[in-house]
Amino acid sequence: MALMPKRVKFRKQQRGRRKGTSTSGSRINFGEFALKAIESAWVTDRQIEAARVAIMRKTGRAGKMWIRIFPDKPVTKTAAETRMGKGKGSPAGWVASVKKGRILFELEGIPLDLARAAMRLSAHKLPLKTKFIARGGQV
Repeated sequence: MALMPKRVKFRKQQRGRRKGTSTSGSRINFGEFALKAIESAWVTDRQIEAARVAIMRKTGRAGKMWIRIFPDKPVTKTAAETRMGKGKGSPAGWVASVKKGRILFELEGIPLDLARAAMRLSAHKLPLKTKFIARGGQV
C-alpha cells in the first residue's frame, strides 16, 4: 500500500525549492535512535516504504518505529514523446520534500548496534545522505 494523502485540495503543485535547513522535525521526539538527513532531496512514497521494510526485517519487528516524513507533494509527468507546450502533465506519484537536518525515522526498544545496522540498511534505500544519531548524543 503506497503512502499518499487521502485527499488534496489541488491535484497539481509547483516544484518549489529545498533551500536551507529544516527547523521543524530536526530533533528526536519519540525514540532513542534516529536517521537524520544531511542533504535535501525529494523522497518518494516507494523509497519510504522500502526503507521501512528494511528496518522491520532487520529488527525482527522488535521495538517501536516512527516515520517522521510523509509524501504529501504530487509530482506530475508528461506522456512520452509529447511535444513542448500542451500544459502540465498528470500526477504520477507522491514525494516528501526533505530538507537537510530533518529526522526521517526513529527507533526505540532495541540495542544500539542493531539500531545502527537497521538504519544503515534503510539509508541505502534513500536518495540522500543520512546520519545515524542517538538521543543521549552517543553514536
